[in-house]
Amino acid sequence: MGFFTADREKYRTLAGAWVVPEPRRCVQCGVCAFNCPMGLDVRRHAWRGEPVGDGRCLTCGECAKRCPRGLLHFEPLGPTGDELAPRQRAGGAATPRRHVLVGGGPATIAAAEAIRGADADAQIVVVGADPHGFYSRPGLAYYLTDELPERRLFPFSAAELRALEITWIGERAETIEPGAHQVVLASGRRLEYDRLLLATGSTAIPASVPGADLDGVVKLDNMDDARDIIRRSREAKAAVVVGGGITALEIVEGMRARGAHVHYFMRKDRYWSNVLSATESTIVERRLRREGVEIHPFTDLAGIAGRGGKVRGVQTQDGTTIPCELVAVAVGVRPRVELARAAGLPCARGVLVDEYLRAGDPDIYAAGDIAEIADPESGRGVLNVLWNVAVAKGTVAGLNMAMEPRQAYAEIKPLNITRLAGLHTTIIGTVGNGSDADLQGLSRGDSQVWSELREEDVVEVERGEAHVRVALGERTIDGAVVMGDQALSYPLQKLVEARVDLSAAERVIARPLAEVICNVRADWGACRA
Repeated sequence: MGFFTADREKYRTLAGAWVVPEPRRCVQCGVCAFNCPMGLDVRRHAWRGEPVGDGRCLTCGECAKRCPRGLLHFEPLGPTGDELAPRQRAGGAATPRRHVLVGGGPATIAAAEAIRGADADAQIVVVGADPHGFYSRPGLAYYLTDELPERRLFPFSAAELRALEITWIGERAETIEPGAHQVVLASGRRLEYDRLLLATGSTAIPASVPGADLDGVVKLDNMDDARDIIRRSREAKAAVVVGGGITALEIVEGMRARGAHVHYFMRKDRYWSNVLSATESTIVERRLRREGVEIHPFTDLAGIAGRGGKVRGVQTQDGTTIPCELVAVAVGVRPRVELARAAGLPCARGVLVDEYLRAGDPDIYAAGDIAEIADPESGRGVLNVLWNVAVAKGTVAGLNMAMEPRQAYAEIKPLNITRLAGLHTTIIGTVGNGSDADLQGLSRGDSQVWSELREEDVVEVERGEAHVRVALGERTIDGAVVMGDQALSYPLQKLVEARVDLSAAERVIARPLAEVICNVRADWGACRA
């Protein structure tokens, strides 16, 4: 929940309103606002956990119908309670504590909100090299397909960011000097800090084939990349996409929507094999072919051919040549740990953090994609490249930076409600296993937990427009995938997150399992009891 919101009293007299019960899952894509017939910016209310209490709201439900994550619910409103009261610095020190936050994504903004809510006098400095500031990275998928205008990608206005009293420096952090408590910027400027947050995110892994440096080889990391893909797709007759996970399909669908004929290469027999079942992969591939995408299974990119420094085609491992003017690479991302590693902070795949998200130094914290935290059960390091996890980590890090560390981070069940080939899809918990030949690690919107399924019972059912798959542990549902109709998405999310002991709900378990899944909404109250 955001800490810099205005008066909530005006919402208390409403009989009901659209609310987002768990705002940290909102990715700020802006689809709700784009489809509101009254032009209300529902997205801003969602980020803050506010009811959509504007008197112009018709409660028509268009925002809820269009939300790709199924987050909006109509609920009666009672008293909402007070915002977190600002806290003064421990000891009443006269000099405000200075916090430097490196990065400009959701973890950074969540940390800034938490700091400001806990310490009204704190100095907050954000160092971010992206010239566009804070915007919705998940929303770029809708921007690529021309469903969302660029202006809708920005959750906050300049005035709202000013209300947080942030000093935003549009430079790259070059080095950290922990002993001196300083960050050195690319310009040579030095920033002193009392507490430092590293939330530098992740970057796309480049292709490692001849011709990968030609003009016309693209990736999707940021706003400028999305603009580049849109411009080039309008001009290209044909494009080739290599890679897997969510990002590959975002690019495929974006290029297709902009008029390019798209070839999609898969190194094995099916799409995203370590997360989706064979049936789910088939559903996605069938929809892509229906949209005119040419899928090439068992096809590996051997090289990219060019003329005059520009892409003119690709060669596959079997010697086939495909003419094209555009090649997109989406083989995964890697955390940007260079800054932390050069400063001597502990790093593995990400920056290693303790339960308070401290990065091996009492005054340095890490959050977002780069924060690698040990799983309490297995002890292994866990990485997630998910918006809601970044917000959760940023909030905890910010609270601990503002006060003495006391808020331990509890790993949340990895969740993404995304769109695959135009089909709304929920993925939560542990649902697959193994590795995907099309990816070198994780892709954006991905979690390593998703592909760590052990030997468990897996049940798939079809009901109307919905495809549902659940992974059953001994007594709980450990993971779920819902494709299409998202009516079952929210209750299944809660069952997985709460690790509800289903064996206690005898009336439910007595029925055939498929019927239990399909009727889980009706049984929701019984399962929680």
